[in-house]
Amino acid sequence: MTDPKLDDATTYEIFKTLEADPNLSQRDLSNSMGVSLGKVNYCLKALIAKGWIKAKILKKAPTKPATPTS
Repeated sequence: MTDPKLDDATTYEIFKTLEADPNLSQRDLSNSMGVSLGKVNYCLKALIAKGWIKAKILKKAPTKPATPTS
């Protein structure tokens, strides 16, 4: 069974967009593709799990707000 969120068109669009600018954030990628940030996150995780793309983890940006604690 195929995943409807990760169809061929979405996969192609992700590859095409990242080829043009491999340093895009997930937010920039979602804005560029015109899809939700959640869909981009889900699809990227699926493509990483399949081994089709690699991602690097960056340190938290100094301008990003701290995660609230209880």
